[in-house]
Amino acid sequence: MNDRLEVWPGQPAPRGASYDGVGVNFALFSEVAERVELCLFDDRGREQTIALPDVSAFVHHGYIPGLRPGQRYGFRVFGPWDPARGLRCNPTKVLIDPYAKAVEGGVEWNDAVYGYRLGGSPDARSRANSARYVPKSVVTSPWFDWGNDRLPRTPWHQTVIYEAHVKGLTIRHPDVPPSLRGSYSALGRPEVIDHLKALGITALELMPVHQFIHDEFLVRKGLRNYWGYNSVAYLAPHDQYAAQGKRGEQVQEFKQMVKSLHQAGIEVILDVVYNHTAEGNHLGPTLSMRGIDNAAYYRLSAEDQRYYVDYTGTGNSLNMRHPHVLQLIMDSLRYWVLEMHVDGFRFDLASTLARELHDVDRLSSFFDLIQQDPIVSQVKLIAEPWDVGEGGYQVGNFPPLWSEWNGKYRDCVRDLWRGQPATLAEFASRFSGSSDLYESNGRRPFHSVNFVTAHDGFTLNDLVSYDRKHNEANGEDGRDGSDDNRSWNCGVEGPTDDPTVMALRCRQRRNFLATLLLSQGVPMILHGDELGRSQAGNNNAYCQDGEMSWLDWASADHDLLAFTRGLVALRERHPVFRRRRWFQGRPLHGAGVDDIGWFTPGGEEMSEEDWSNGYARSVAVFLTGSAIPDLDPRGRSVMDQCFLVLVNAHHEPIDFVMPGGRWARPWWVVLDTAGGSPPQLAPDDRTVQVEEGGSRHIEGRSIVLLQERE
Repeated sequence: MNDRLEVWPGQPAPRGASYDGVGVNFALFSEVAERVELCLFDDRGREQTIALPDVSAFVHHGYIPGLRPGQRYGFRVFGPWDPARGLRCNPTKVLIDPYAKAVEGGVEWNDAVYGYRLGGSPDARSRANSARYVPKSVVTSPWFDWGNDRLPRTPWHQTVIYEAHVKGLTIRHPDVPPSLRGSYSALGRPEVIDHLKALGITALELMPVHQFIHDEFLVRKGLRNYWGYNSVAYLAPHDQYAAQGKRGEQVQEFKQMVKSLHQAGIEVILDVVYNHTAEGNHLGPTLSMRGIDNAAYYRLSAEDQRYYVDYTGTGNSLNMRHPHVLQLIMDSLRYWVLEMHVDGFRFDLASTLARELHDVDRLSSFFDLIQQDPIVSQVKLIAEPWDVGEGGYQVGNFPPLWSEWNGKYRDCVRDLWRGQPATLAEFASRFSGSSDLYESNGRRPFHSVNFVTAHDGFTLNDLVSYDRKHNEANGEDGRDGSDDNRSWNCGVEGPTDDPTVMALRCRQRRNFLATLLLSQGVPMILHGDELGRSQAGNNNAYCQDGEMSWLDWASADHDLLAFTRGLVALRERHPVFRRRRWFQGRPLHGAGVDDIGWFTPGGEEMSEEDWSNGYARSVAVFLTGSAIPDLDPRGRSVMDQCFLVLVNAHHEPIDFVMPGGRWARPWWVVLDTAGGSPPQLAPDDRTVQVEEGGSRHIEGRSIVLLQERE
């Protein structure tokens, strides 16, 4: 170690470790700390401690000339230990910097990582030194050659989201070099980008990449925190996804991945977990914020400050009422936009962030900060609009700036295709953009992020193949995960060689994809669904870091891939499927028919009685291509052809009669999910035709799309 290190007072800002080319400034907020020691670690793990010499407004800071990027460090915080008052300072614990831009290593689960004495009272302070068992923060270089990198800024109504896991998407890709598989570098490879481009993806939504840990209860069972919803450092890209090194190289590698994706016109959206941390409840480890200033960072119980308020089901909730916590989150968001060039965020359990006292408050401080921030307010913001607390389900209730994962869309579409009664009226709303949820507060159809599957649940293939979850490998006796897959598995559970069952399952997959990509709103595809990925019926694979979760490229369903590519291309080609404004149910700009029309299988316009028929499962949707408002870059209307979507969610076939009168058109049949061929993007005289006043036979549980013949 270097005994000649000097320490100067430095500056209280910016927080964390900041390298300026000459030395490093360190700054750590703690309102309760009596003293903060900076711990520097060499390559052999030897520790040198230096007291930070100055304090400004509860920020402890110091500057050390000569330190360079790659230096490992942590903090020891000296202060009160009084759990009954929410105070848990313990200087025997080395703490991760909440503002660390890189972290090296994981937790080695030893008694020393806990702030209290295991086996004794949770109120008794542990004296064991945790230094050798905990991750270390790393000083990083701020410099990177971004060249001419530009954010794609894809308009919302043109966006197609692909939810993916860094490792799961790439670890088994046969064309990616083995040394890069499962890494940020793999995501930036042409082999992966070419797949996304050919699929028509415009935005890659990455499951958590903030530094996270693997929970002790999982490690004991030989499992891992595969999904990563267990953050410990909100500015650090997870080091285990780095192929080039873990001493700050992960930051450069992440930036290069973003740069490569941007060159292909693909945006990067991060799934962020600001609602809780990996430190868990009062019996969890002391890794960072708990030991720095427990009462500032976490929501504590008003009845007994030993315990935490838990709106997330993970043991704790961040204290969104504290200005320094809000500052940490906003600094993190701005860092990922300004320094890492990401294009947006999906906020996990976002309702938690809105809780000022108890109830979810749409005007909470967090939303106010986002709204006025000149950086964060300009990127894509997506809420997972629920948490596990009372009143936490808030679909449709977020402020106008936000788009939302539309859980009601998912549930309704699944119910429709499994033949649940009384779903047709709600389906009409979901298919046309969910105006009942979003129109009243000034939002648009693209504020609804539509999905049928996501990481949290069955894959598309499993959705139609299992009628119950198979989560035994998780080690929780099957108690975890949702109990209702809300689908129809064709009457046979699991893998089968029965050609009839296999054909029905393939049709159901096509039905879900066609519904998703023909609906108004922003479609989100779960990675691997286009290739037939299965998790063997596990609908909660959060701890399965293995072949169950990884995408097996070698067994890809190429027919399904071609079908999905065709659907995305159809959506991109025809603006009638991705409107920026709501349907009005009336003629617009001199068009001869309403902008949308709903018809019975008999070709008659739907009546109130038809909508209230709980057993009706078939409907035709007329989409007018004339004068679609405000899609041109200059704000002008654009023209498209008319389409007729014939939906038969009943198990028996039906003959749809074409609407007559002002709705009458000659039609091409450009899609039939009963057949399996990709949509016809350029119909011609060889394409099946339906004449005005004619009819079209529709198989049970299928969709037929008709395009106006000109």
